[in-house]
Amino acid sequence: MLWRRSLLAPLAALTLVLSVSAGAGAASAPAPTTGTAAATPGPSAASSASDFGAPGPYATAVEVGAITTLYYPRDIADSDRRHPVIVWGNGTNGTPLVYRDLLLHWASQGFIVAAANTPQSNLGISMRAGIDMLTRRNADPGSIFLHRVDLEHIGASGHSQGGAAAIVVGADPRIDAILPIQPGPLADINAVHVPALLLAGQKDSIVFPFLVKAFYNAADHIPAVYGELRGADHFTVVGDPGPFAAPTTAWFRAHLMGDRTARTQFFGTGCGICADTATWSDVRRNALALSVPAATP
Repeated sequence: MLWRRSLLAPLAALTLVLSVSAGAGAASAPAPTTGTAAATPGPSAASSASDFGAPGPYATAVEVGAITTLYYPRDIADSDRRHPVIVWGNGTNGTPLVYRDLLLHWASQGFIVAAANTPQSNLGISMRAGIDMLTRRNADPGSIFLHRVDLEHIGASGHSQGGAAAIVVGADPRIDAILPIQPGPLADINAVHVPALLLAGQKDSIVFPFLVKAFYNAADHIPAVYGELRGADHFTVVGDPGPFAAPTTAWFRAHLMGDRTARTQFFGTGCGICADTATWSDVRRNALALSVPAATP
């Protein structure tokens, strides 16, 4: 497919650049590595904050496996709660390292991110494998994830080909919400059974906004929101995720953590992204999304 060939070379080059800047250990170490993506001392701070683009309250760790790379709260073994899961799919020829900043940002907010290592994620097989692996580790007495994984709240996201994979995985009954970022066309949103936030870039010349709108228009059976980020191209999300950090975090906090402030960014008459014309060049909500209340029952 043309869109796959167009994406191949830029993502391969970007992977190399980020591998050098991050250091070899971050990309290939078999054991967990740690980071300091948290500046706020307590986990309760994130739930009351409205700046979802700011780092969350958790220091983070990374574990690189053969199939899945995990990004998660560093002290998860001592946590007093279960942490929701986000499964991630890469763009064509990409790796989780390309999206490291975004995935660590989510981990700092209290999510466990299971990022599929595959550079060809469209079928969603490796993303589902991440759920299977966390299910096993949640029951393993020798695992730091023992009884710390919230398997009742799982989201799916990805970029480009991985965005299409997030739609594919959205048919899995274990998934509670999807967030495809500039998704490629090889997916069927009619099989998705959960709310969807479909993100496009106004200046994207690889996955044009009209392709993302096509998914949105077909999603009349689920609450669907379309958001087009002003000035964003196809690679704005890689490296520093910039304007993608806040809305993606809010979407998953709303659906996987029950964050009421986050819900108001997308639902109700005070829809935050609807009013933010500086960030968004186009925002649309279908009839089912318009009927979702801003406040949880």
